[in-house]
Amino acid sequence: MSLTDKAINQIRELVRTGALPPGSKLPPEADLAAQLGLSRNLAREAVKALAVARVLEVRRGDGTYVTSLQPSLLLEGLGGAVELLQSDSAALQDLMEVRRLLEPVATALAATRISDDQLAEVKCHLDAMREARDNVELLNSHDAAFHRAVVAATGNETLLTLLESVSGRTLRARIWRGLVDDQAAGRTLAEHKAIYAALATRDCALSQAAALLHVSNTEQALKEHLRSNQPLPFPPPTQN
Repeated sequence: MSLTDKAINQIRELVRTGALPPGSKLPPEADLAAQLGLSRNLAREAVKALAVARVLEVRRGDGTYVTSLQPSLLLEGLGGAVELLQSDSAALQDLMEVRRLLEPVATALAATRISDDQLAEVKCHLDAMREARDNVELLNSHDAAFHRAVVAATGNETLLTLLESVSGRTLRARIWRGLVDDQAAGRTLAEHKAIYAALATRDCALSQAAALLHVSNTEQALKEHLRSNQPLPFPPPTQN
């Protein structure tokens, strides 16, 4: 373990034990370094690393604070990491496997908790996907919103953030473009319809099965593209 890693662990331990609770301000750099028996340079590097991890927030001209430590905040970095793995075929398959393990169970849980308003939101995005037809950008947007609405119905913010991070916007767009090019989008839309129909009956077993079929088919489509040695097409740049 490097000296920087040890410094990071020391500060993290102060946060974990409550010595530095959420929202608290860290001592000035010199005082923090002296308190932990570190050089100022090591303390500075540790603070930078924990700021990247969303454990600390550096406010220019004010100081460094412990963040809220909410799971949704701490998991933000995972989404960025997923976006960096888009050219790694093994990593893409691993990510799809994680999604296959988590999303069907989340959908089953949603079936037991989803409200009428939340179900209507899912239906809204399903209808929008039908209208989008072969417009990859719209399909991707409403696909992400559809699945977000389903998982949000669980009421579990950590699960929602984790699944959104694993899915990744770029990966979704590339898969949709591949499906449209292969004229398989109709089948995928039918799978979304089946998920909605199962949720509407509040049947958790049926909802889990529908979600598993959808994610498994998406995973298989990804594997077929990778086996063909033809990289999934990248989506066009997002227009700001």
